[in-house]
Amino acid sequence: MTASRTRQFYLLGVTPPSTREVDVDTILDLKTLKINLGLSFHIIEPAGINFQTDEHGAIEDLEGISNATTPIGITINGQPVREVLGPKGLPGVGSYYEIFPDHLGNIIRLLRKYGSVVKAVNMGKVNYHTDDPVIAGYLFSESIYFTKKITSDHPLWGIKDNTAIFIGDTETKAWQQNHKFLPPSLSPKAIRHYTPLMEQTVRGSFKVFDAIDAAGETLNVYQYMHKLAAQTIGKFCLGLDFGHFNEPDSPVDPIIHDIADMLLLNKKVTARGDWYGALPFGDPKRLKDMQQRTYSRLQGAMDTVDSRDKPDLPMADAALKATCVVDYLNRAIDENGRKLPKDLILPNMVIMTAAGFTTTSALLSWMIYSTITYSGEQERLLQELIDSDINNDITWTPEHAANLKYLDKFVKETQRLHNPSFQPARTTKTDVILPGGWHLPADAVLVPALYAIHTNPNVWENPLRFDTARWDTEAVKKRHRCAYVPFAAGPRGCIGFNFALQEVKILFSELLYRYEFSKETHGAVDYDPDFQLIRPMNLYVRARRRTTWPAKTV
Repeated sequence: MTASRTRQFYLLGVTPPSTREVDVDTILDLKTLKINLGLSFHIIEPAGINFQTDEHGAIEDLEGISNATTPIGITINGQPVREVLGPKGLPGVGSYYEIFPDHLGNIIRLLRKYGSVVKAVNMGKVNYHTDDPVIAGYLFSESIYFTKKITSDHPLWGIKDNTAIFIGDTETKAWQQNHKFLPPSLSPKAIRHYTPLMEQTVRGSFKVFDAIDAAGETLNVYQYMHKLAAQTIGKFCLGLDFGHFNEPDSPVDPIIHDIADMLLLNKKVTARGDWYGALPFGDPKRLKDMQQRTYSRLQGAMDTVDSRDKPDLPMADAALKATCVVDYLNRAIDENGRKLPKDLILPNMVIMTAAGFTTTSALLSWMIYSTITYSGEQERLLQELIDSDINNDITWTPEHAANLKYLDKFVKETQRLHNPSFQPARTTKTDVILPGGWHLPADAVLVPALYAIHTNPNVWENPLRFDTARWDTEAVKKRHRCAYVPFAAGPRGCIGFNFALQEVKILFSELLYRYEFSKETHGAVDYDPDFQLIRPMNLYVRARRRTTWPAKTV
């Protein structure tokens, strides 16, 4: 009987080397060997494993493995295992001043300098960033290596709440319950149910924009898109009219004001070290107080939603009968007749409300920016509306929005270059070796740097050029699935992206049909580096009421 043959394998680049023995007689093919070694060494992409020895050089088949007489080295995509590099930083503050205030531009710069993964230490907080869509794809997949676990290094640490869907850890009972009950409220049929709400809300804003035009005044785009998106989400989530467009100077509702402040404070606090977040005064104290006040105010708003004397319904039916999301959650039951626990409704409504208006308001603002910045876009968009018989009198359906093909490409290109979300971070569950040989320790927070991914020259041709035509090319159609991820991806991707996309298409189309936009900002438009999302700070426009429209071309 022939004794089995074992071979020793080790990771090139790791000192001191740690070896694994494998009985090669039990291995049927090279792919199986790579999978086994990948699991053993925590290599997330086993297909990228290569073999070599000092004696024979590169080994490309099982015969070469069997014939090796010395330990066999493993490389990843031709690279040894290596620690992630980054700027050296300064005592106390680390890389803070190398990254802020222009964190978008500087993260891209550092990735181009150090490689596809970079390490940044900001006042003790350690984040890793990547511009590689392949790595992002693994990161977004809840797996044995990655999960959404909000640690003290995570960008959402300051507002973490394990009872809420977006700001809680995946591996909790609450997340499983939330993810069961909340998505049906945003299903395609539910979105159709709320389409009239979108139409009514934007048309309700016309009297304010008409008055601003009649007065010959400019408007701060984000401030009014903030009001408009919040007005929509107030009705959708809470069944409330915030009165944002009663008058041109109508104040923002306190609930919306507090949520925006909470997100601003969270970004300021979490961008610094734990020592800063522990301070009993200043922004850290204001963040805690603002979070408590926001929850309290939202509970008051929820209490006004009357679901009494209304029957409980299966989730799919409740989504179509509810007056708003609160009403849905009060009435929806699962297949076992159970409801979402009462203690989970408030925190989830905070997140549904916050995510619902902050992302949309920023995206609408950047769409208007793209309209007035990139030559010919406003004319092409208006022509499509005319050719599609879109005007301020139609009754909108999801089909109307879906049939605006040029607008769809315009939205995609705007999100590629000016996306509101930029850091959907995930956390390693164990140490892991990424494509390219990059090693991350356990509990490392890795951020897919969306702006860097969306402008990666290895993925996109002329990446900084605004070009809607690229979305018709084979190269873009065949791109990696995570080369464009404005709403993240995987089990923890945005559950409301379909609602958001239809909302911005309807609101934007209604505004563009009625008004001609022209830029009034002098100089560059800056983004707010201290906010949780990317929003323009100084985008001013004139919105002139149209009196003529082009003729149809089809």
